[in-house]
Amino acid sequence: MKNFHLPLPEQTYASLRAEAERTGVPATTLAREAVDWWLRQQSRKARHDAIAAYATEMAGTHLDLDADLESAGTEYLVNARKATR
Repeated sequence: MKNFHLPLPEQTYASLRAEAERTGVPATTLAREAVDWWLRQQSRKARHDAIAAYATEMAGTHLDLDADLESAGTEYLVNARKATR
């Protein structure tokens, strides 16, 4: 475990302290969980953006999704949504 000094705006600090008191969870734990959550979200966004960029770049090439497979997948998803309603 590493320590990291993080100055916070007064309102953020007060809100963090209030939440820690309300939940009985140490403020450092709440802050660590918040940072971990944000980093996971950033990682997911970066992965999504990379996949979207690759799909855009490969659109129309021999690496593009097979039209029949795409059609079958779309049909499956539409039918699956209808079945769950």
